[in-house]
Amino acid sequence: MQTFYTVRSGDTLYQISRRWNLPVESLIAANNMVPPYTIYVGQQLSVPPGVDVIRVRPGDTLFQIAQVFGVPQATIIEANQLQPPYIIQVGQLLRVPAGNPYYVVQPGDTLFQIARRFNVVTAGHSNPELIRQVNKLPSSDLFPGMILLIPYAPVGDRGLIAYTSNRGGEYDIWLYNTSNGVNKQITSGLGESFSVPFWSRDSRRIAFVGKNNILYVIQLAEGTIARIDQFIEGLGIYVSWSPDSQKLAFTKQDEVILYNVITHQAQRINQPGATDVQWFPNGTELLFQAPDASGISQLFRIRTDGTSKQQITENTGGALNYVRLSPDGSYVLYTTPGVSISIIYTLDLSTGNVFEVRGGPLAKNYFPAWSPNSSAIAYSATAFEEVGYFSLIRTTGRKGEDDRTRAIASCFATPVTWSPDSRKIAYLSGCVNDGTASEMWVIDVLHPVPVRLIEGVFITSLQWSPMPISPLKKTYTNNIYKVQFLFPSHWQKVTDERYEGPDGFFQISAIFSDESIDMVCHNEAFQQLLPYGSRPSIMQTQIQSQQACLIFPSEDQPPEMKDQAALIVRYPKPIQIAGTTYNYFILWADQEHINEISTTLAFLL
Repeated sequence: MQTFYTVRSGDTLYQISRRWNLPVESLIAANNMVPPYTIYVGQQLSVPPGVDVIRVRPGDTLFQIAQVFGVPQATIIEANQLQPPYIIQVGQLLRVPAGNPYYVVQPGDTLFQIARRFNVVTAGHSNPELIRQVNKLPSSDLFPGMILLIPYAPVGDRGLIAYTSNRGGEYDIWLYNTSNGVNKQITSGLGESFSVPFWSRDSRRIAFVGKNNILYVIQLAEGTIARIDQFIEGLGIYVSWSPDSQKLAFTKQDEVILYNVITHQAQRINQPGATDVQWFPNGTELLFQAPDASGISQLFRIRTDGTSKQQITENTGGALNYVRLSPDGSYVLYTTPGVSISIIYTLDLSTGNVFEVRGGPLAKNYFPAWSPNSSAIAYSATAFEEVGYFSLIRTTGRKGEDDRTRAIASCFATPVTWSPDSRKIAYLSGCVNDGTASEMWVIDVLHPVPVRLIEGVFITSLQWSPMPISPLKKTYTNNIYKVQFLFPSHWQKVTDERYEGPDGFFQISAIFSDESIDMVCHNEAFQQLLPYGSRPSIMQTQIQSQQACLIFPSEDQPPEMKDQAALIVRYPKPIQIAGTTYNYFILWADQEHINEISTTLAFLL
């Protein structure tokens, strides 16, 4: 749940953000503030996760610390499970949360306004129903003084995030659906804590090294898993998919191996000491790291038939680690020299110029990842070691320009991954004593408020699918009703307007009415036969900038209705069907899928 700080006299946004080492832009975005960013005494601000730990100094008391940070002593006591008489020791690490894990309703507040203000938003649309569900509210009615938990909402993007987790009891590969927040396990007992998912370019396959150091390939549509190869050690193996998504490139025992997952034929190129092999976009060349004749780490390119090997660096220092080619093939990044000091460099392949990324304050910069459009790099920079490790989620341009912190993670380091549109970054946080993350977060670089996607399970790696369309979804198009949206690929057609599956359904139609959308939604919700139960809830929203509402059933809905909910949207302009004009579109779907489908709805007008 989100954390809320109550503004005191003399506070400024800059001061509040500095207390928890937050980018002020993140604090502004978390509250959807507009220039001139004025705050007032008593205002409740949602504060993103920051550095919420201090080391107690001589003379510190709970009262003084609470005064400096502007939070109640009780909040600090509860966060640290302190017992009376609440004595703290010099050198002790003390958690200082940014405030309370709830929002106090103010006069004039509505669920829709609260959802919009505090980014409870899915696919750009306010998601007030999620607040109602989390707080178990019988209706949308609010009153001043009511205490509300404010959750994070599924971001509503297209695509999937593959991640390694033990949420099923063993480490396996899971998929997080960014459109609806649903998690799906896709392996059973085959993963290891070091397993890293590698997506094919078409997002239809995932390769990973798992149990017994075996390289597996998952065919997502079919649900099949094939064994490809086996390594002496699986930790640190990097796998690259060819541009046509048919071949894997990896290194094993001084060889570069190109394995065709369709024909199951392997090609081998002898390259002692090679690592980090990957495909150029042309599909005919490879990039890799290997020692030169003097044993010094260099970068090379070579044709896939093993000819035309070319050295592309003149390194005289330490090893070139974590080599990554930009998606457009024009730049290479790498880190050097090692773990205790890890600096990111980029190389312009057209000129040979090398650029240093400024990086974090401790020169510990890890897991750099290119954005899909090759214009930026995201990475994790270790910081704040004096209060236990945190890491800065940072971005930079491909020449090291505009290097800035976007968010804070409570881990020594975290892998990062970009969304297909190069706009969002997912990362891990919530590290516990053994350093394993227990949370997955995402941040939009254009609206930098961190949103938690997963919590409460160990996660060790993550990778966003390259393609925006989920391979587990199909596109429904109806040119009569002028709509298009995504739905689960395993649902079957019943009629042109209805599809069903074992876990849900949808059906569409249109409505003609001269009444307002409020009245149309009320009439649908409270039909004489009460298909949504006796106390359905109606949530106002917008779909593609059009007035809309969601109707959710009450607990006494008849079971034969199969948990039916509804979405009603005003058409951008009325449509004609068999000579009749309709100005409202209606979608019925089970309650679990109604939000997921509605966030992908588009009008074909």
